[in-house]
Amino acid sequence: MSLRFSAGDITIHRIIEQETTFLPAFDMLPGLTEDMLAENRAWMKQANAIDDSDTLILCFQSYIVTTPHHTILIDSCIGNDKPRPNRPKWNMKTDDTYLRALNAAGFSVGDIDVVMCTHLHVDHVGWNTRLDNGRWVPTFPKARYVFGKHEFDYWAEQNAKTEVPPYLDSVLPIVEADRADIVRDDFAIGDHARILPTPGHTPGHVAFVLGRGKDDAVFSGDLMHTPLQTRYPDLSPKFDIDPKQAATTRRRFLERYCDTDTLCCTAHFPSPSTGKIRRKGNGFSCEAI
Repeated sequence: MSLRFSAGDITIHRIIEQETTFLPAFDMLPGLTEDMLAENRAWMKQANAIDDSDTLILCFQSYIVTTPHHTILIDSCIGNDKPRPNRPKWNMKTDDTYLRALNAAGFSVGDIDVVMCTHLHVDHVGWNTRLDNGRWVPTFPKARYVFGKHEFDYWAEQNAKTEVPPYLDSVLPIVEADRADIVRDDFAIGDHARILPTPGHTPGHVAFVLGRGKDDAVFSGDLMHTPLQTRYPDLSPKFDIDPKQAATTRRRFLERYCDTDTLCCTAHFPSPSTGKIRRKGNGFSCEAI
């Protein structure tokens, strides 16, 4: 299982917090049929993407990308000490798995220049902050945190109606610490990091494209959760806020990167989680390299 890749003049490290069973396939993917699963169960098992009880296996991870000028962390995973009563494996977690994985990759929290969040769901913002004497402070003390404006505004609006815990403990404290850059879709970091709008899972969901002058790697966030969605791009999980838009976005994304050299780095596919998009029948596959 490789945790380190190179593409062009960037190096990519996977920082895994959990790789574990998540939800039964039929529960997570309302459009999934018995026939579809039967047809794909064998390769899904081989890829460690599903277990014997048809429960999907997902990886929860961050990526660290080093460019010639910056060290960028993409999506900050689940976090510790966060009240997540609906997710027992995440609730009030106190383990050191994530920080050990960060150190094993050769990084400390002080090495990160930029934290970029594809969207502001609970398992993509968790390590934005850590608990320090009862208050939430930025985990990466020198980093600027990049939040898409459309996404940030959406969750600010939701939180005004009903409290959104991940927004309150993992996003707002960053803004209050004056570490946030709330950016539009034309945002870039030098000539190495750009935004690709990929709405549907959330209204302001984005992918990040890395590479000097070309798309060496793309970080797809929750555009797709399981390799089954590459075969059936129209298969949207129950978490997609706009399932129809998400399906359209997913197909467009897979067409865009199909049969190119771009390395697709997914948030949740089982290890190795990364590969190149290739055409497969009427759909696609993410072929490990």
